[in-house]
Amino acid sequence: MSETALTDRILAIVEPALAAQGFALVRVAMHGQARPILQVMIDRSDGADVAMDDCVAASRTVSALLDAADPIAGEYRLEVSSPGLDRPLTRAADFARYAGHEARVEMREAIDGQRRFRGRLDGFDGSVVTLTTETGTVSLPFAGIVRAKLILTDALLAQPRNPAPGRQAMQGS
Repeated sequence: MSETALTDRILAIVEPALAAQGFALVRVAMHGQARPILQVMIDRSDGADVAMDDCVAASRTVSALLDAADPIAGEYRLEVSSPGLDRPLTRAADFARYAGHEARVEMREAIDGQRRFRGRLDGFDGSVVTLTTETGTVSLPFAGIVRAKLILTDALLAQPRNPAPGRQAMQGS
């Protein structure tokens, strides 16, 4: 089974249960050969920051589902995490949510001879991501994006954190 087929199968197995727990699946990826690592990135559906307790709950759910379905041949290590500040942008909603922030975007096919772009996310209309680069504005078809990731900047760091209800935001030290 190809890695894409495997991650798609894992996604189909775990996404409904995680959604029922209030989590949005950001990414599923397999890394390594000898003892592979299954990386599952989650966000909270309510927009609050992902806490360690959330990762533990999601890990237990994913582990139980994968033990029952057994889609992965051999041993593997499960790693459940938040996407972090310099998160991958995988869903259409991510591009709208992080408009105004810097990102790297890699396209499947070149646009004007270029496949990799870096710039400010300026908008998303449902099928096209608008990015302002050093050389101007470029329209990138969402369907052609292979990989996209926020770039850690002072503006991103200054963005207010969003603790879950009942939790306090961490104070700077």
